[in-house]
Amino acid sequence: MATYRQDLWEIAASRNGVVTISDAEDAGVPPVEVRKLAARGALRGYGQGVYTHRDVPMTPLTEPTIAVALAGAGAFLHRESVLHLFGLGQFNPPKVRVGTRRRVRRALPEWMDLENRPDVPDSDLTRYEGIPATTVQRALKDMQHRMPPDRWEALVDAAQRRELVGEQHDAIGRVTST
Repeated sequence: MATYRQDLWEIAASRNGVVTISDAEDAGVPPVEVRKLAARGALRGYGQGVYTHRDVPMTPLTEPTIAVALAGAGAFLHRESVLHLFGLGQFNPPKVRVGTRRRVRRALPEWMDLENRPDVPDSDLTRYEGIPATTVQRALKDMQHRMPPDRWEALVDAAQRRELVGEQHDAIGRVTST
């Protein structure tokens, strides 16, 4: 018979090392047991019911997964944080950029940048490795006027070569010659 610790390990292993109280409850693990395991050192708490499992190795996807979980339901990665997931460009963002379409009234870590994004429709949202995020195409569109045109063009070209976006230049605002 599986223990609560094993159940939480399975969740964390499938979610980039991250487990939330909500995930635990869905798997039949009571919140009090999650808190007990955190107190015993099996889990590391980040606040707002978000934990990492110490037996699951952290990866480059762990921090973005934590950030979206901390921002709550409906949150998603956006802008350069999406492009950074794919190694597009040289951003090395100092903060994980998270968007949400609702008001968030909670203290968040300094390494996160939360922005209200009511302008992002459902059609521009997806999941990468289980992390809610805008599509690469939407991230490129959002970054177009935030960086030099030649760097942006190079990003679009790299995304197309890697087949992360299609040849729909107009959809991302790219100017093409005829």
